[in-house]
Amino acid sequence: MSFRIITDSASDIPQETAEKWGVMVMPIHTRFGEEEYLDGVTLKPEQFFEKLVKTDEIPRTSQITPYEFGQEFQKAVDAGESVLCITMSAGVSGTYHSACTAAAEYGSSVRVIDSRQFCISLYVLIQYACICRDKGMSMEETGDAIEKVKGRVHVISVFATLEYLRLGGRISSAAALAGNLLSIKPVITVRDGVVEVISRARGTKKALKMAVDFIRQVGGIDESMPRCLGFTGASEAVMTSFLSDHAAAYKDYVCGLTIVPVGATVGTYAGPGAVALAFFDNGE
Repeated sequence: MSFRIITDSASDIPQETAEKWGVMVMPIHTRFGEEEYLDGVTLKPEQFFEKLVKTDEIPRTSQITPYEFGQEFQKAVDAGESVLCITMSAGVSGTYHSACTAAAEYGSSVRVIDSRQFCISLYVLIQYACICRDKGMSMEETGDAIEKVKGRVHVISVFATLEYLRLGGRISSAAALAGNLLSIKPVITVRDGVVEVISRARGTKKALKMAVDFIRQVGGIDESMPRCLGFTGASEAVMTSFLSDHAAAYKDYVCGLTIVPVGATVGTYAGPGAVALAFFDNGE
């Protein structure tokens, strides 16, 4: 039986890429004041950041409901397909539990996996799922493969500012002020399904060195597996500038990779100017 891969927009997979891969990306709801948008559909990443820099109030995101998941599951089942649904980490959202609630009435036709990832680390995991499917693996075989490798996925990001972490209540105003005055750049990863600040570097060059050190510490990059770069902001110029300014330190890790604009789920707290790399390590 053929199967359908479903994920959520925390994966930051653009709609055009989703169509090419044959993946259904369900949009997370994003609200600016009284205005509500569908992440990646009615609110593209560049539009999100244009709005973000103009507001004094942090936008709000809400998880996909069981009803919304149920609608998509039913469409697949009606078409004679099973479903492999891979969601963002249950450690940061209730989206996984919503999908599980919806899947309960479909038995073995729908399998839901907690990726323990989000943002571009979920992107590369979904890309790997598509590779497995396209090799002829079944839904169960692909799901088993994802469960086996999801712990090998990493994302390492350098934020340009602490301001949006402050607005989102993640750090205090005093900490943000001190950090910005000292040009502190937080280096952030996802570990055990939740966001972890692994260091706070003074200046971008030191932050970049810490990011490279992190890559080495987790065992290096498996170049046979999907990798990608992500950036936050209204223009890809932030990534172009970053690669140009820091090519000597980063070039071995980023040359020729797909560049993905990051949307509302992470962008709300990262703000513009953040850069990230997602990859599989060399572990077994």
